[in-house]
Amino acid sequence: MEIDLTPKSAKQVYGSPGGSYSAWSPSELPMLGKGNIGAAKLSLHQHGFALPRYSDSSKVAYVLQGSGVAGIVLPESEEKVIPIKKGDALALPFGVVTWWYNKEDTELEVLFLGDTSKAHKVGEFTDFFLTGSNGIFTGFSTEFVSRAWDLEEDVVKSLVGKQSGKGIVKLEGSFEMPEPKKEHRDGLVLNCLEAPLDVDIENGGRVVVLNTQNLPLVGEVGLGADLVRLDGSAMCSPGFSCDSALQVTYIVRGSGRVQVVGVDGRRVLETTVKAGSLFIVPRFFVVSKICDPEGMDWFSIISTPNPIFTHLAGRTSAWKALSPQVLEASFSVDSEMEKLFRSKRTADAIFFPPPN
Repeated sequence: MEIDLTPKSAKQVYGSPGGSYSAWSPSELPMLGKGNIGAAKLSLHQHGFALPRYSDSSKVAYVLQGSGVAGIVLPESEEKVIPIKKGDALALPFGVVTWWYNKEDTELEVLFLGDTSKAHKVGEFTDFFLTGSNGIFTGFSTEFVSRAWDLEEDVVKSLVGKQSGKGIVKLEGSFEMPEPKKEHRDGLVLNCLEAPLDVDIENGGRVVVLNTQNLPLVGEVGLGADLVRLDGSAMCSPGFSCDSALQVTYIVRGSGRVQVVGVDGRRVLETTVKAGSLFIVPRFFVVSKICDPEGMDWFSIISTPNPIFTHLAGRTSAWKALSPQVLEASFSVDSEMEKLFRSKRTADAIFFPPPN
């Protein structure tokens, strides 16, 4: 049975005047379930507050838009109050407690991609809230809450009764949240728009790769990630993950065309993608993209913390490494055709500028 690889957009799971939480469902994007991958997006309006929670999955968070504050409590550690902005990537291992707040006019949007192999539901994140109408306080009896937190029962009833919000609430503009500390970003955040480039090809594109060197926590998360920014009408070389990793791609900006080729040389996906689309490339399948004139950016996670890719076109192509005789025999062509094939794309690598 063939798996549907068609890109999909997220659907809202819950919301309030403070914002909304949307997710991709494995029922609509089957590769999420097959690959044990979860994907969701948090959108906070001004003064929107995403209540403290922990998840059943390790994740990478990427700030798509806006700026705000993230509270992070790693197991047996003190709270870090972090200023976040567009382009920031954060690694969120198991057991981390997080909250998110937006003080600004511009909507704060955060993408979450992660591993659901140990989750309650395959291909979905489940959050456990510390507060709110669906928080842990509402589940325990008054007696248990009273004894655990050393509170009088009437105080417990009052405390639980005030928790009417679910997941996201809107705070009063006069309410003062903790001030973020820039130094708290160290080791927890990497801004992909400001980090040193791993690949930079004129009129082609740029790449920043998240790995254990520039964001050590991705080792605990077990995922790698990258931000790719493709220039107008440029092409991304056909390539595949050679360490059996899945690649989950979210289109951040722009639009373009995607083709994926799988087993027996069959094209399993040919479609147009645009901002907000999410799609998954199965293990060892070859993918290539050509963006529209306005360019295209995408953020991907790879299901290994230090991914390795093989490209099939360009200066670093696997074809370039093969001997001429092997190419002649493989393609069933003469030496002149082999030389012509080998003579192309000798300078470009990974990204190809548009033809003149």
